[in-house]
Amino acid sequence: MIIDSHCHLEYEPIASNLSEVVKRAYANNVKYLLSISTTNDSYLRILEIIKTYDNIYGTYGIHPHETKNYKNLKKEEIIKKISLSKKVIGIGETGLDFYYEHSDPETQRNVFIQHIKAAQTLDLPLIVHTRSAEDDTYQILKNEKKNKDFKILIHCFTGTKSFAHKLVDLGCYLSASGVVTFKKSKELADTFLSLPNDKILVETDSPYLSPEPLRGRPNEPSNIIHTVKFLSKIKNLDPNDFAKTTTSNFFKLFGQLN
Repeated sequence: MIIDSHCHLEYEPIASNLSEVVKRAYANNVKYLLSISTTNDSYLRILEIIKTYDNIYGTYGIHPHETKNYKNLKKEEIIKKISLSKKVIGIGETGLDFYYEHSDPETQRNVFIQHIKAAQTLDLPLIVHTRSAEDDTYQILKNEKKNKDFKILIHCFTGTKSFAHKLVDLGCYLSASGVVTFKKSKELADTFLSLPNDKILVETDSPYLSPEPLRGRPNEPSNIIHTVKFLSKIKNLDPNDFAKTTTSNFFKLFGQLN
C-alpha cells in the first residue's frame, strides 16, 4: 500500500475527473490520499471532497504565496477551520518561499508562525513548503520547537543535503515528489539516498511535478508508483518493502486512518 501524502485534488484537471483519478490510484495500490489546502477557497472544496470519499483526507493551511491575502491570520482561526471535520489531519501547507516574490518575506514568516502555534496546540503535523529559504525555515522551526515540540513534514523536499540532515536532526520527516526522478536531480537523489528510510514519505504534489517518464503531463496520485520505484532502486530495496516503510512513516506522523 502507498499513501500520497501531498496532492491537490481540488485543482484541475483532477477535480472534474476525481472519481476516475481515485480508481486509477486504487489500481496502483495507492489507498489513501491527503489533499492539501492552500487558501480558504481550496479548503472549502477539500471539505466537500473528504465528505464524498472515504479514503481521502485533508489539511487546512495557507500557502506562503497566498499570505499577502491573509496577513491577519491567527492560530485561533486556523484551529476553528480544522474543527470543521475530523478528517482534517494536518496543518498546511505553510512555510516560506523566497524564490518568487508573491508575498513579502515578513508576512510569510508571521503567518508561518501562526500555523506552527496551531500545530503545537492541536498536536497535528505541520506540512511545510520551503524554497530558497533554508536558513529562515530552519531557524523558525528550531526556535519554535524550543517553545513546544510539534510534528513536521517537509513536503516536496528539494533542498541541500546539509539542510536535509539538519531537518532530520530536528525530528522532521521529508517527502519526495516526482522531482527526485528528474534526470537533472542527481544531487537530490543522492540526498534521499543518504536519509534514513524511517524519515521518508512520498507524494505527487499533483496536478504538478509528474515523475519520469511522465514529465510534462498533468500529474495524479496513481503516478506515485514511479517515485516509489525510483527511490527503492537507488536504495537497493524491494519496491513493496519501501512502500510499506513510507506508509508506516505516514501513520507514525498522522496516526492511523479509518
